[in-house]
Amino acid sequence: MKSKTTLIRWLIVIGLLGAAAAFFALGLQHQFTLEALKARQHALAGFRQAHPWLLAGAFFLIYVAFAALSLPAATLLTLAAGAVFGLLEGMLLVSFASSIGATLAFLASRFVFRDAVQRRFGKRLQAIDRGMRREGALYLFTLRLVPVIPFFVLNLLMGLTALPARTFYWVSQVGMLAATLVFVNAGTQLASLQSLSGILSPRIVGSFVLLGVFPLLARWVVDRAKARRVYARWPKPKQFDRNLVVIGAGSAGLVTAYIAAAVRAKVTLIEQHAMGGDCLNTGCVPSKALIHGARLAAQARDAGRAGVHVGEVRVDFRAVMERVQQAVATVAPHDSVERYRELGVDVQRGRARIVSPWVVELDGKPIRTRSIVIATGARPFVPPIPGIEEAGYLTSDTLWQLRELPKRLLVLGGGPIGCELAQAFARLGSSVTQVEALDRLLIREDDEVSAFVRARLAADGVDVRTGCKAVRVEQGGDGAVLVCESAGHTLRLPYDSLLVAVGRKPRTAGFGLEELGIPVANTVETDAYLATLYPNIYACGDVAGPYQFTHTAAHQAWYAAVNALFGQFRRFRADYAVIPAVTFVDPEVARVGLNEREAREQGIACEVTRYDLDDLDRAIAEDHAHGFLKILTPPGKDRILGATIVGQHAGELLAEFVLAMRHGLGLNKLLGTIHAYPTWAEANKYAAGNWKKAHAPERVLRWLARYHAWRLK
Repeated sequence: MKSKTTLIRWLIVIGLLGAAAAFFALGLQHQFTLEALKARQHALAGFRQAHPWLLAGAFFLIYVAFAALSLPAATLLTLAAGAVFGLLEGMLLVSFASSIGATLAFLASRFVFRDAVQRRFGKRLQAIDRGMRREGALYLFTLRLVPVIPFFVLNLLMGLTALPARTFYWVSQVGMLAATLVFVNAGTQLASLQSLSGILSPRIVGSFVLLGVFPLLARWVVDRAKARRVYARWPKPKQFDRNLVVIGAGSAGLVTAYIAAAVRAKVTLIEQHAMGGDCLNTGCVPSKALIHGARLAAQARDAGRAGVHVGEVRVDFRAVMERVQQAVATVAPHDSVERYRELGVDVQRGRARIVSPWVVELDGKPIRTRSIVIATGARPFVPPIPGIEEAGYLTSDTLWQLRELPKRLLVLGGGPIGCELAQAFARLGSSVTQVEALDRLLIREDDEVSAFVRARLAADGVDVRTGCKAVRVEQGGDGAVLVCESAGHTLRLPYDSLLVAVGRKPRTAGFGLEELGIPVANTVETDAYLATLYPNIYACGDVAGPYQFTHTAAHQAWYAAVNALFGQFRRFRADYAVIPAVTFVDPEVARVGLNEREAREQGIACEVTRYDLDDLDRAIAEDHAHGFLKILTPPGKDRILGATIVGQHAGELLAEFVLAMRHGLGLNKLLGTIHAYPTWAEANKYAAGNWKKAHAPERVLRWLARYHAWRLK
């Protein structure tokens, strides 16, 4: 089927090129000049009197063909329509013929070229396609009125986008009317017309420009009207206390406030709880400190493999947790009230509530502000399992209060947080059971990544139960029991402590969003610029989604801050083109861009290049020769669509691929870059080398072999 489609495409291309070549080879371009049209005007008028329908039909078909083939004769044909058929009939013929011909050219371009262009530039065209789906009609209408791009080129380019064909047709029909009217009317005065340039007088060109600006101006007026309607019930202050108020001092809020202060805006940052948000206090920092302690325990147990015997490993869990809190305390000054006040941020502690688009109440005291950024983060989600509240549970927020190691820990959830903490507690000495309702861990990763992580957790003593749905919690004399359904069977899993790690839910309640009517569908709804229903109220970080990563929250914060402060001049769309993610199990799982599963689900053609770390010298030397790299590229191309790394230091190794994808560097560039030996980063170069081997020019190599053999004679 694919080969048949390719054949049809080639036939269309050959046919179009043949028609264009014939047009010029036969000298037909000389027949479509103003002088030739004037010379034939009377003959055509006579033929029309004798055969009106025949001439009209023939003219219509010829015009459609010329427009579809993008041949340079449309202007003369439009003049001819006015000269032969008059203004009204000429307008009807040209209007429909030009739109139909343009649509045929549009469809031919889409059929022949779009797939190839998508394979080559698909990632870069995503933003254009989103814009065309959203406002393609407006863009096309404006370009039709102001032909910055020649019409025939516009037909072909639009075929490469996601603009629907029906939209293209009706917008072309309407958008080309003004120019059609001018040229058909000029054709009715053909005898007095001296040159084509005479048609487009400065006044006519100016009128076209005004027509083209009109839809943009109309959209601006509509947007202003919508904004006025949204703000209608809220009195706007005559003066403001602040340029910006930021609610929430996690990663997103801190970066937003930092940027605002850096550009000398008056900014207030409000935090009800601890500065630094979840990442510093209950997330990234404490979890990585705990994982570090657990890794040391595992390494001590395995040290005998390297000839180092340390005896029995004893874990002082209280000391481990105290070290975790020391790490938090050491990092805390980076996010402290004192530091941000020194930077020029007005930091306030208390409960914030938005009472109007320009007023935030801080514990009942109003602050009048030009703009607001909501950066309230997220909290652990606890599923409504019968009996769970009565039995009690831990989350990633409350876990850090523990000072006694749970003998039997049940971890509910097989995502990144669940996997990281299940492995860490097992290494510290807990008997850990991990329960996941889906059929595998880390469901967003490839199957073999999930299988690899499951095997590593099992090797550390974690009893992994996938396809196991929690039904209820029961309590008895011997502790609590989680009752699950798995493959039609009922399982009873006893535990001493239950850690719920099934995801996080954005904090949206209690900040006044409901009263303002700001839509919340799990996350706060925002547009591409991170603005909410109100153009001066923005949201970023976990509360806005679509990613719940600290680094993504900081990335969004730049857009929220700049758009909130300078949006009246220019706004920037949030860019999610290259988002890295790391799961800090041991060994780590790191990914950027597409993986095999996503490429398959989205129907994206790609090649997969693999490099196994058991062949890397540094990995062998350090006794960590397990894991792999998988790189996705378009067929036959070295452009990186995505990279997945499973192994020691995977998060650090990923940075090179993030940089390469961000700046359009292919695997050939990575291969040509010197990497120090022996380092883990060499794995990236060897993966690029595997791609190069798979694309070696075999024909050239065969000729080189013959050349070298000849040189031996």
